[in-house]
Amino acid sequence: MYCLKKPMVTEEFPFDEATLVFKVMGKMFALTGLDAPEFKVNLKCDPERSIELREQYESIIAGFHMNKKHWNTVSPDGSISNELFKELIDHSYDLVVKGLPKKLRDQLNN
Repeated sequence: MYCLKKPMVTEEFPFDEATLVFKVMGKMFALTGLDAPEFKVNLKCDPERSIELREQYESIIAGFHMNKKHWNTVSPDGSISNELFKELIDHSYDLVVKGLPKKLRDQLNN
């Protein structure tokens, strides 16, 4: 998956055997249910951009089982481009990295 191409990313199952979580330096930036009937991914998002995306795309909704202000659930069902989907993954990753302590960000950049 695209998430694993990012630096210092791990994939884990911290909640159960069906919820795959992608983390950077121990912090979640993407998660998906492997047993869900449709492929969906929860991604962190800037609160203002979250609202804009939800208004613009039916396949982007408030984060399921997540803080609705900071997370979106994205269904890459063909109604959004692959480029936008990757951009949203990048945005989620970047937000999490930005929130890391400087020492961890420095490790990431080396």
